[in-house]
Amino acid sequence: MHWILIYFYVFDVSFALALLLTPVFERLSFRLKFLDEPDKERKLHAKPMPLLGGVAVFGAFALNIVINYFLLMPLLSRWAPEELSIHVPGAFSVCSKLLVVFAGGAAMVGLGAYDDKHDLKPRAKLIGQIIIAALVWFAGMRITLFIPSQLVSFALTVLWIVTVTNALNFLDNMDGLCAGVGLVCSLLFAFIAGVQHQYFVCVLALALAGALLGFLPSNFKPAKIFLGDSGSHFIGYMLAVLPVMTTFYRAEATPTHLPVLIPLLVLAVPLFDMALVCWMRWRRGQWVSVGDTTHISHRLAKLGLPQSWAVTLICLITFTLGLGATVLLWSEATAAVIVLVQAAGILAIVTLLEQRGGKL
Repeated sequence: MHWILIYFYVFDVSFALALLLTPVFERLSFRLKFLDEPDKERKLHAKPMPLLGGVAVFGAFALNIVINYFLLMPLLSRWAPEELSIHVPGAFSVCSKLLVVFAGGAAMVGLGAYDDKHDLKPRAKLIGQIIIAALVWFAGMRITLFIPSQLVSFALTVLWIVTVTNALNFLDNMDGLCAGVGLVCSLLFAFIAGVQHQYFVCVLALALAGALLGFLPSNFKPAKIFLGDSGSHFIGYMLAVLPVMTTFYRAEATPTHLPVLIPLLVLAVPLFDMALVCWMRWRRGQWVSVGDTTHISHRLAKLGLPQSWAVTLICLITFTLGLGATVLLWSEATAAVIVLVQAAGILAIVTLLEQRGGKL
């Protein structure tokens, strides 16, 4: 019961901080000229839009964690019930990992903000993302996939973090879409970590989810402020790092190795959208970094869905795929395969809708 209260508390603090910080950074965006100018070819807004929403999200997340971890955590050891106080030494033992997560998140925000202001070249941005991802690996947060090779682990970890970061960056193409999908995915990762008693990951995921929910009222159509690359980079980075820190497979409780596919299913929509868009741009002979209106959100809008409906539908698809993925934690091989086939069927439906939308 005590942990449930802590989870709600962490979520609510991030939510309240984001509600307070978002208007502040909206005004600051105009003052500092962090604005997204209209572009008739591929942008849907008609006037300059503030771009520091991602800094507000990061600020709410960071303030929540810092205040509670470094100021309130020591009090738990004295005043909290034994059920909670016994976890304080363990919480402080992951301080180094927490600092790396913070440093990487701040670096992603800085990288994205610089790109928002100065249009950083894709190659330079990619190098920055790789460096940040490499630091995560050197801090001991790694993907192994049961392969006993440091080189393979390094490659997988860096590739995963860079890919997910860019997938969320690609997804930031419609009011409320990136933040909405990020909210759904972070809540799913929080649930998965919580049911496995992985408190550190669960608290981080809920801090992110609360910040995103507090930001969404200002970002959902009609948006008053955009995430900017700073926000999409931070959300993508966190959604990549959270599953890296989570243990999905447990030898004593998991019947198969298939739970390692859970992050792929939770993040299937942004990863699928990025893969399809990159493939279509490559077929046209374009650089994959060149923006266009071939994303699933744009194609759903071409089918006649209002933007808010298209965003809501994509969030529901994300939730459906992610919720099905949680079954893999306990399923035998047959049930797990059914979940994977079901996910493939949902993505096939999305593909058909995309193809129809692309012809209109």
